[in-house]
Amino acid sequence: MRLYKILKKPIVTEKTANMGLSKPRYAFEVAPDATKIDVKMAVKELYGVEVAEVNILNTREKFKYGKKRGMQLRKRVMKKAYVTLKDAKSTIDVTIVK
Repeated sequence: MRLYKILKKPIVTEKTANMGLSKPRYAFEVAPDATKIDVKMAVKELYGVEVAEVNILNTREKFKYGKKRGMQLRKRVMKKAYVTLKDAKSTIDVTIVK
């Protein structure tokens, strides 16, 4: 797989920003068929940092019912990767890729 297809986009929310306060952790949306090794290699190549740990989770499809009868809204299924860096002082600028 190509590196740009493995890491789709970074997830930047209040929760992920607070997650990185204790140790350098970042969240990315990744391709559905990406593995931990693929994500680790992609982050290392694209951002030039050493990765200590990668945790991957799959989100399930969620349904919401609207006001009209039979109206159904779906939240999409995606795969997330939480990346922990080795150095406590190293950071990733998600807006810039090497």
